[in-house]
This record gives sequence, C-alpha cells and structure tokens, in this order.
Amino acid sequence: ALETELVSAGKDVFAREQFLLPEVEKRWKVMRKAAQRGFVELSLVSCFRSVDYQKQLIERKLEAGQNIDEILEVSAAPGHSEHHTGRAIDIGTSGCEHLSEAFDQSVAFEWLVENGGKYGFQMSYPKNNNSGIAYEPWHWAFEVF
Repeated sequence: ALETELVSAGKDVFAREQFLLPEVEKRWKVMRKAAQRGFVELSLVSCFRSVDYQKQLIERKLEAGQNIDEILEVSAAPGHSEHHTGRAIDIGTSGCEHLSEAFDQSVAFEWLVENGGKYGFQMSYPKNNNSGIAYEPWHWAFEVF
C-alpha cells in the first residue's frame, strides 16, 4: 500500500497510532464492535509497517544477537511483509502476552476463528503453513475486496 492511501485505525496497545487501508479499517471496526457485543476484546497490536520500519525491526533483532534465519521465521524480509499492504493486523487481547502463541488459548482467538471470515479476515500463518513464517495466531489479514 502507498502510505498516502492509509487512514488511521486508532491507537494500538502501545499508544502508537496505527494505519490501514480505508476498507480494512472499516471492516476492523465492525468486527471489533461485533466481538465487543459478545464480550470479547480484540486489541490492535500492529498494522501497517513501511519497508524502512521492517528493515529497522530486523536490524534491531540482529544487533540483539539473533540469527538472521531465526529472525526470518518470525519476521518477513523488508518488502515482503503483509504489513506493507495495509491489510494486516496483529491482534491481541487483555490477559494474554502480545505476539505470543498463547493467544490461541484465548477467547479472542476462538472468536476470530469462528467469526473473522464473516468480516473478510483470515489468519495468515496457521500451523504448518507453506510460507516459511512461523505459526502466528495473532496475525490476521483482510482478504476480501
């Protein structure tokens, strides 16, 4: 996505403003409200990332001593992340560590599996996916236009 096409999706759990494509932002709000009506909290952890931001993220992990192969199992190479599209959302919920496989034990995850598709969202990296990216139960992308 071009950054000029994006609209604010509000603040994430770290109080940073996040951005999505307009249609995705609308669908996220509708889905989040539907979850709230069922007493399920869906929190925004991360959305759009520029190629430069993705590069910085990987550089920070390398500087912290992580191996590039291990990094690329959990973070796409700059230019190859779904977060660059403005359609991807990392979702969290209270009482669960963000960006953790433990998310798949939450009521929020259960709700997303049952209902996410109704709003056009799909989990991008299920267990044993073919992308080479590790299982990410928190990473969902809007697939229907």
